[in-house]
Amino acid sequence: MDLHLKNLFDRFQEQFGSGPGLGPGSGTCLMKVEGISSNFIKLLFKASAALYRTEPWRRLRPGHLFGVRVGKDSDWSGKKQPFPCSQFIGGDGGDIGFYMFRSENDAKKMTGSRETIRVPNVELLRVTYELETLMFPSNRKMIKSLSLEASGNDRFPVIDVTRCTSSGELQFRNPTLEELKFVYAFMRAISLVHPLLQADKEGGPNWTKLISFGPFIETVDIQWPPEMARGHELVAVTISHPPGQAYEEKISSTASSTPTKYAEPPDEVTFMDIRVNSNSSSRHCAMCEKEVNGDQSLCCGRCRAVVYCTSLCQKQHWKESHKSMCGLYKAMMEREEELVMKIFMFPCSAAQPCKWLESLGIHQKGMWRRKCSCYSHCPFGLLPVKGGLLDSWGGLDDEEYPGDLPFHNQLRDGISSPILLSGWSEYYNLRSLPLSSPVADILSHPLTVYHILTALSINTKNLLLKGKEVILHYLGPEGEMDWMPAFSEISHLLNGLGNIQIIMVGPEVPTNLSGTTSGISSRVRVNLVRGVYQEEATYLPSPHVIVALNCALDRYSSWGGALDLIKAIDVPAFFTEQSEILCANAKQVLRGAGLHITHPVTPNPFRSPVKNHDSSTNLPSYSNGFVLGVNA
Repeated sequence: MDLHLKNLFDRFQEQFGSGPGLGPGSGTCLMKVEGISSNFIKLLFKASAALYRTEPWRRLRPGHLFGVRVGKDSDWSGKKQPFPCSQFIGGDGGDIGFYMFRSENDAKKMTGSRETIRVPNVELLRVTYELETLMFPSNRKMIKSLSLEASGNDRFPVIDVTRCTSSGELQFRNPTLEELKFVYAFMRAISLVHPLLQADKEGGPNWTKLISFGPFIETVDIQWPPEMARGHELVAVTISHPPGQAYEEKISSTASSTPTKYAEPPDEVTFMDIRVNSNSSSRHCAMCEKEVNGDQSLCCGRCRAVVYCTSLCQKQHWKESHKSMCGLYKAMMEREEELVMKIFMFPCSAAQPCKWLESLGIHQKGMWRRKCSCYSHCPFGLLPVKGGLLDSWGGLDDEEYPGDLPFHNQLRDGISSPILLSGWSEYYNLRSLPLSSPVADILSHPLTVYHILTALSINTKNLLLKGKEVILHYLGPEGEMDWMPAFSEISHLLNGLGNIQIIMVGPEVPTNLSGTTSGISSRVRVNLVRGVYQEEATYLPSPHVIVALNCALDRYSSWGGALDLIKAIDVPAFFTEQSEILCANAKQVLRGAGLHITHPVTPNPFRSPVKNHDSSTNLPSYSNGFVLGVNA
């Protein structure tokens, strides 16, 4: 009897909800929307499924309101944004979906502590995820006839526009094509940016279970479907939390195109001694480039990011350029604590690479020889190799590096498939590696590639899950050509399904290695090609994705031709940079090349935990620290 009642209650809850929300779908059907195409319906369902996979309901509650801006006000009827405020419902029970409101005030009126309040004459757009078995016949017929993509296992979105009458009843209508266009852009954008929200541990009262998030604003470029383009293929979508959040910075030629909020620096200049260990490496003045001992250098007392030899240079630099950038640098320095990976038990700061390697007993050994300048005379890819895997990892103990062995007991639903990783902690646990092992510093390259293929690029992930081959063009290889034993770990992570062909193209490929193929495993092979990408690409098999790690887009003029080609062939491309300021500069370069950033700058979960040290700044910097993407 108890089981019967439970099943009955579960079905009642699915049909009528039990928490915030206005109940199940109304029976509206997208096929009845005037002017809509079958292709656009498919794209709406695809965008909805992609949003569902990101599971926003894990953290977001109705009380978390988001501001939404799609393109310009003049792009929309009435010269204003149709639904500039949104909330997610279902995280604490009831309907699963999201609501979009005509104003922030409407959203606040309808958001109760436990229920959605029916406010007379307030209109909102709803997207609710419903079980197919409970949907109206017209929607089930549409799903079957168009082979629409499911959200999760068996849910599909129902989209309607709802208004509460003065008597408390609900009226429903189909959304217009323009309203659906707005929702499509929102779903595409929020899927990318809501994971970037940072919990504000001090921002909310202790008695509430509602997570408080710090102020947030991010803009991404979304591609319109061909039938909606109207001459503009892309549109800028800005998501903010809380809704009134706005950019407050001054724009400069080196600032990020999606800037960080900061306060205007005061006119007065402050100074502070940098407190470092006496054995720290020498620094260089950001103004005059003079070498100065670390313990004798000064830094900006406001941002603490920029190094000087004297107060005279500091004042001159403030007048010439630093005043406009100080706030941005300060914000970047404040995020240093978030980027530090505290799980590791080995020293994670390499101010002096040789001494750092010596402290670990791996200096001038195996693959670690590329982690300092002692072997800089030896061309990339041509380090002498003495023995097997033990020598490659510099003589680390057997339990401190990943063996050339498959992962055990990694099946999904009884079927072998690629292992999906969330970060270093999970990887170290699966490989039974001690957190005192420094291998993450080298494995950052292959695992970043794997992360892009299986988490960031949906197309390559699907190909691998279907057991097919992925072709990856890897631009600008250098030290990684000596790290092939580390790249073999990708084949084990594939876990018996799919193949990857990595084609490394760059001017640093030695002539005698160009054209060679390294079959580092049965599922991963690496081809080396010497030359610049835009000149060699014609002779290469077409890629599914393009990758460039630690690319420093703003520092090499040869990137111009490569970016032009990436734009022309319209293939997803992902780039990593070591610091946020390099990302800001990279965004300028990408936009200058006519490329639109579809994967915003995010910390890379497989960045090296070892902090790099720039001679003239203290900005947080890690190998493969941040990732961004275009055409994705």
